[in-house]
Amino acid sequence: MQTIEADWLTDTATQSIFKLLAATPTFVVGGCVRNALLNVPVKDVDFATAAHPETVSKLAEKAGMRVIPTGLSHGTVTVIAQDQPFEVTTFRRDVATDGRRATVAYAESLEEDALRRDFTVNAIYADAKGALYDPTGGLADITARRIRFIEDAERRIQEDYLRSLRFFRFCAWYADPAEGMDPEALNAIARNLSGLETLSRERVGLELLRLLGAPDPAPAVSSMRQTGVLASVLPGADDTALGPLIALEQDMGVQPNAIRRLAALGGEVQSLRLSKADSARVSALRAGGEMSPGALGYAYGFDVGRDALLVFAASIGQHPQEEAIKALKTGASAKFPVRSSDLMDQLEGKALGDALRRLEQEWIDSGFTLSRKELLSKG
Repeated sequence: MQTIEADWLTDTATQSIFKLLAATPTFVVGGCVRNALLNVPVKDVDFATAAHPETVSKLAEKAGMRVIPTGLSHGTVTVIAQDQPFEVTTFRRDVATDGRRATVAYAESLEEDALRRDFTVNAIYADAKGALYDPTGGLADITARRIRFIEDAERRIQEDYLRSLRFFRFCAWYADPAEGMDPEALNAIARNLSGLETLSRERVGLELLRLLGAPDPAPAVSSMRQTGVLASVLPGADDTALGPLIALEQDMGVQPNAIRRLAALGGEVQSLRLSKADSARVSALRAGGEMSPGALGYAYGFDVGRDALLVFAASIGQHPQEEAIKALKTGASAKFPVRSSDLMDQLEGKALGDALRRLEQEWIDSGFTLSRKELLSKG
């Protein structure tokens, strides 16, 4: 039997959960196992167990562990062991689904639990010693770097339409782009586009940002466009500039950034209901073709200004010029030398504000070279 070895598995906190539920079949499952097999970092360790939430809670509290009822309706509690949170979920099976949420019942076996999950690579289980249990063929898909729905793709999608977006996200992060994407999955996604309209915009936005944060999401986004998903979730989007932007990021040593890439896609970003901060940043990053590099740096600072330059450069198929980067840095460090108090003996109210804005714009247009004395002489 194949096994995994990982520090998080042998960690005393993880093992304390196994010991807590030693009398009941209990496994770690999902992303932690998948990522261990792919040799990528593990963030969360989730358990699946035959024990019901009430039993898990009683055993944990008796052992002096704190329990949070994070999802009792879905059979989940969070157990805090040695200051680490672990989601512990009872084996489940779906009773009814509506494309957004499921009504579940407790299942009797690991195999039943696996069949309600989304992708084969997320349905690999490991016991306390690292022995793997693979009821859906996920290990072969891990080896091939392939993302595949469990059993019938269309049925899995209709259980939760967000899985269409999750498919592209997982392909972007874990699949081998040279091998292409599973045609059965793509066909099923294309046949179920209308289901995406039932999802909350917040869930769609979060999933899209997770996808765009991958090292190179361009192949996945291209497939989203071809299946009609991109137009459905982000009307007006165009992924033409995404590949060039990623190439620029790599060439300039700039870390991947989902908001920067979202700005490059264009489209009706307001439909995603992003946070105010993210919406404002997207708007700023789309100003690269409307403002000079110096003005960008002055208005938004170096980092945002650089990203705006990258987005604009990608849209026209060029590399930002050294002069533009230099002007950006100059603008980011520039400080307007005139204060309102300099004009208050002559102006007040709206006239004062208008004069300050006019002088500031003249100063920006001069490349930040006009001195305080020169500006005040223009009054």
